[in-house]
Amino acid sequence: MNTEYKKYSEFKDTNSKWVPFIPKDWDIASLRWLSKRFAGGTPDKNKPEYWDDKVIPWLNSGAVNQEIIKLPSNYISNEGFANSSAKWIPIGSLVLALAGQGKTKGTVAYCEIKTTCNQSLAAITFEEGFYSKYFYWYLKSQYKNIRGLASSDGRDGLNLEMLGSIKLPIPSNIEQYQIANFLDQKTGQIDRLIAQKERLLKLLSEKRTAIITQAVTKGLDPNVEMKDSGIDWLGEIPRHWGVKRFKFCLTEPLKYGANESAESSDRDQPRFVRITDVDENGNLKEETFRSIDSEIAKPFLLKEGDLLMARSGATVGKNFMYKENWGIACFAGYLIRARIDQEIILPEFGNLFLNSGSYWDWVNSIFIQSTIQNISAEKYANLVLPIPPQNEQVKIVAFASKKREQLGNIIDGLSESLSKLKEYREAIITAAVTGQIDVRKEVLNEQAY
Repeated sequence: MNTEYKKYSEFKDTNSKWVPFIPKDWDIASLRWLSKRFAGGTPDKNKPEYWDDKVIPWLNSGAVNQEIIKLPSNYISNEGFANSSAKWIPIGSLVLALAGQGKTKGTVAYCEIKTTCNQSLAAITFEEGFYSKYFYWYLKSQYKNIRGLASSDGRDGLNLEMLGSIKLPIPSNIEQYQIANFLDQKTGQIDRLIAQKERLLKLLSEKRTAIITQAVTKGLDPNVEMKDSGIDWLGEIPRHWGVKRFKFCLTEPLKYGANESAESSDRDQPRFVRITDVDENGNLKEETFRSIDSEIAKPFLLKEGDLLMARSGATVGKNFMYKENWGIACFAGYLIRARIDQEIILPEFGNLFLNSGSYWDWVNSIFIQSTIQNISAEKYANLVLPIPPQNEQVKIVAFASKKREQLGNIIDGLSESLSKLKEYREAIITAAVTGQIDVRKEVLNEQAY
């Protein structure tokens, strides 16, 4: 991938903290002087007649995550349009989320359709002579700064006045087009590479899960005689294996963690483990270290081989096994601890099973029965586990752990490559829209072929 580009020869100071320097022949101006900005509106959702299929396209805040908007979120009727503050947004306009869940706020998108939008989106239409696609790329590169306009912690919403204050670097009209065209082509190439790597990552993860599932539910002997486990999501298991409910594989009842806030980073105190501290390979992330007072931690201290399962939230069902070399640690309230009876089942075997496809089939069956994504200690206690003989568990753990590690190393390398590719994508956008590189020659070279 070519990363060496021609640079502009001279730069000037902009007095802007966002873009301190731009090429000498570029200008800089506030967004308010280059565009019209307006928010949309939402017809009354209690009036079905205001919502009609295939009449007037309408966008909600989440639509910005498309980046290039080709499809509306919904449609409103002519009556709904007339009785709301919704306004038409021309093709080629930008929409920017003034509010929204997660990373939505501050995200910008380019409209390839004529549409309307809700009141949490700002429509931005540029005056004649300005190429909106270039400014789309610029605003995209300034996502973090735009979110920071509202407040330092990012909790407050943005408004039209804030957006109007954004300073924009302004190349010549032809350069605006050339930069946008270059980024369309370059990010398209990068996005295809990202998609390929993400597909490969998914396939490798599926392969790892399949290997674990086969080992912990069918064993290592392909010729072994099978029997029906009596459990739909578990299926057949080797005839000489048994099954037990999780609660009968423990030395003590399942335990919820400490309901404490993770504010301290004192490394002389026990680490306070949360599910978000654990990576995909079951390892603790050093950069997320938090601790709590040792007296508070005492009832929740972990021992070698303890299994921890997430009971609610976006990570519900995720789990890992504590290891003593992680140091003294306790666990948070959204986790449930299982202390394994090693005369019945090896903790490592239990950990492998809780990362199998069969386990996740059970998790999904719980969600089908309830609209709330929550798995209580009582539900975990009644989870049925296959129980091979101890000597067979040892062999299964050795085999599956080795395969898991091998695939995990490949996945880690691919994930790092993917992360660097995404960083490169962001860097090339920022460099192009702020004049750190001169893409005019690149565009001419592309057009020559």
